[in-house]
Amino acid sequence: MDWLGFTIVVLCLLVSAFFAASETALTGASRASMLRLSKQGNRDADVVSDLLDMRERLIGALLLGNNIANIGASALATGIFTAWFGDVGVLYATGVMTALVVIFAEVLPKTIAINAPDRMALAVARPMRLTMYVLGPLLRVVEVIVRVLMRLFGLAGEHQAILSPTERLRGAVDLLHHEGKFEKQDRDMLGGLLDLRELQVSDVMIHRTEMMMINADLPPEELVREVLATEYTRIPLWREKPENIIGVLHAKDLLRAIRASDGDTSRIDVSTIALPPWFVPEMRPVSEQLKAFRRRKTHFALVVDEYGEVEGLVTLEDILEEIVGDISDEHDVVVAGVRAQPDGSVVVDGSVPIRDLNRAMDWRLPDEEATTVAGLVIHEARSIPDRGQSFTFHGFRFRVLRRERNRITALRISPVPREAELEEAKPRRAGTSF
Repeated sequence: MDWLGFTIVVLCLLVSAFFAASETALTGASRASMLRLSKQGNRDADVVSDLLDMRERLIGALLLGNNIANIGASALATGIFTAWFGDVGVLYATGVMTALVVIFAEVLPKTIAINAPDRMALAVARPMRLTMYVLGPLLRVVEVIVRVLMRLFGLAGEHQAILSPTERLRGAVDLLHHEGKFEKQDRDMLGGLLDLRELQVSDVMIHRTEMMMINADLPPEELVREVLATEYTRIPLWREKPENIIGVLHAKDLLRAIRASDGDTSRIDVSTIALPPWFVPEMRPVSEQLKAFRRRKTHFALVVDEYGEVEGLVTLEDILEEIVGDISDEHDVVVAGVRAQPDGSVVVDGSVPIRDLNRAMDWRLPDEEATTVAGLVIHEARSIPDRGQSFTFHGFRFRVLRRERNRITALRISPVPREAELEEAKPRRAGTSF
């Protein structure tokens, strides 16, 4: 009879180990992996997905099965040890069963499952589905009791995630990079892709102060020289004043016109070969602008503000660079906008976008209130700083190196330890001498 009792105790421990491993595997299984395997025809992955969709009932089945097995094993073991050693057998049974349950029914199976949750989830999916079917009536009763108790304590309600799906995906990418499974370039690319919906055209455009434009009233020979001197293939044309853009000249169209006129540039009328300008609002989301580029099969648009004034231009390349980083070709002019210094500081042009600086230096300067580094300093200082002024915010010290009229053209940025930043932020008592 003792051997039968021991056999039942061992079986209960095995069942408990199964439920413990199933709990860890199914709660740690990746939904994305299951969806991918399901599309590849894996039926077990479909079962896992179905179980995860019934999370409350699944947890109830796991806990119910695990507790029945543990309590059953402990009760039988207590009876056996009591028969052998009398009343003191209760203490022996408690010590032995605690060690067996903790080691063989909890820690060992959960450790095995946590090392390969997806693989283990596929293995236990069908047995767990059968278990939920068998325990179905009892689980419904448990669910009703739990819901009533939660309602009494005011805890009823739908689950609301703290982070949006996009933020959770971004967190997963950052975690993989932190664990060394993602290179920085891959993390930046995925992060840039996730940012497209949050960015507006004004965040990625080339400002009008940096635009290359040509006066359409120039003599044809001089206009051709201007076009050949630039590294761009699409150039806005203006007439009377730079804000009055009448068209966009494509270098290919100009070359075709030169060929059609047998090389006589004086016979070229650029207004007849220029493409009509396409104006887009600066508040348009970048993701929508990308779709518009694909729909219109063009790569160039002029950006206007709410009053219809030209603020800059945006190209398909500007949007793609938000995803893949800087794209340079043999005609691009290299502009040194970020220069690291031996002392750990960085000299930055004021027009450098904050997003580009964050990507280059792996920093997290905020870009909600300003697009460029100079704009960030002006926003925080609430004024246009003079040359030599320094400011400390967001964990960095900003020193203005150059200023041209109302524009900050160069700054030195140095990381500041948190303690030093807090010390600088403390107010000084008037009249204190050192």
